[in-house]
Amino acid sequence: MDLEVVPDLTIPAAELEWRFSRSSGPGGQHVNTSDSRVQLTWNVVNSIVLSESQREQLISRLGRRLVAGRITVAVSAQRSQLRNRETALVHLGELVRDALATPAALRRATKPTRGSARRHLAGKKRRSDTKQQRQRPSAD
Repeated sequence: MDLEVVPDLTIPAAELEWRFSRSSGPGGQHVNTSDSRVQLTWNVVNSIVLSESQREQLISRLGRRLVAGRITVAVSAQRSQLRNRETALVHLGELVRDALATPAALRRATKPTRGSARRHLAGKKRRSDTKQQRQRPSAD
């Protein structure tokens, strides 16, 4: 089953590696007998579907998650291995899609307007006066 990340990028099933093991998640005694935990691994460094710019972007953005150039997603949320496989595919697709997305434009810092600065200081003065009113009168 191929994984479509974005319309122009589809990871072929041949590049995805699956491993199954016993889950510690939901299922009661059923957990002890079935391999419902899923590990999905994709080798980013050796992938043939990525362009060099995409590969560099993924390596820089997913650097903490990559181990030997591979990204691994482990899912054991469901009792069913099939549902865990579907969840793992969705999760890997979201990770890759988010890493390939162009970053949002940075906010340009601006100075507050003269009126807003005046209102800010007036509010601070009012709060200060209110708190001064709450104190005991001085002995003078």
